[in-house]
Amino acid sequence: MTIKNIPLRDLTIYPKRLEKSDNIGIVAPASHFDLEKFNKGIDVLKIMGFNVIVPEEIYQKKRYLAGSDEMRADLVNKFFADENIDAIICARGGFGSIRILKLLDYELIRNHPKIFCGFSDISNLLNVIYHKCFFVTFHGPNILSLANATEKTKDSMFYTLSDYTKAILKPDKPITIKAGIITAPVMGGNLTTLCHLIGTQFLPSFKNHIVFLEDRGESLYKIDRCLVQMKLSGCFNDVRGLIIGSFNDCGNMDDLYGLVYELFSEYGFPIIAGFEIGHDNNNMTVPIGLLGKIDTYIGILSFDENN
Repeated sequence: MTIKNIPLRDLTIYPKRLEKSDNIGIVAPASHFDLEKFNKGIDVLKIMGFNVIVPEEIYQKKRYLAGSDEMRADLVNKFFADENIDAIICARGGFGSIRILKLLDYELIRNHPKIFCGFSDISNLLNVIYHKCFFVTFHGPNILSLANATEKTKDSMFYTLSDYTKAILKPDKPITIKAGIITAPVMGGNLTTLCHLIGTQFLPSFKNHIVFLEDRGESLYKIDRCLVQMKLSGCFNDVRGLIIGSFNDCGNMDDLYGLVYELFSEYGFPIIAGFEIGHDNNNMTVPIGLLGKIDTYIGILSFDENN
């Protein structure tokens, strides 16, 4: 059987769930970080009951990056290979993940599946690793965002990484853009970051998936431009459903929802908005690659590996 960079459900691997006292390794695949906020985020993980492994290399700087491309990629490879590391969480997003995509050892990573978590610029890694290595990754807080995270955000992260096959996301105010119920594997992340993969060998296939998108600080016309570019590139062909997460500081949300309806009215899949995923006060952890179900009539995204 030939496998082409499109995960099949019967091939998807479920990483070991986290337990208290497990070892979490910290990597910095993108930008360097504020040390005070970093240490506060590390303390949050320790309070949760985890052992945290912080390598010395992580404190390096190269312009706006957390060290050279080779060092940042080597650390990701090293922590995946290390049998003493149970999970990997990224220090922050910012920029830089796209620079290390060609330097990652995907065969090594595939042979050592484990929880890998982050968001924002880390969306590149989450989706590329899922598609190339066939195991579930996690769109959730980085270390810096944990520093001042809400209890809801921290609880979502802890319980999802501990038992992600039963995760449920239910917004306080779900917004149905196109009604429907659909079950499919879930993937997605930061809109701008994913859009930048178009034209590269690393653009993952969204086919037969529920896709979630989020962003922050982008004008409506920039969001329009990204969505249209992805649409014209065929990214949304054969997508099963669309979830609109947080678009914090992106202008009037009614205008955004109207834009989404306008751009996707020709498609048959359901679309629901209002989910606390991404850059906002609450950032719920979402398993990427796990079978999920959206039901716009009750406003819910639920996960169950037995669906």
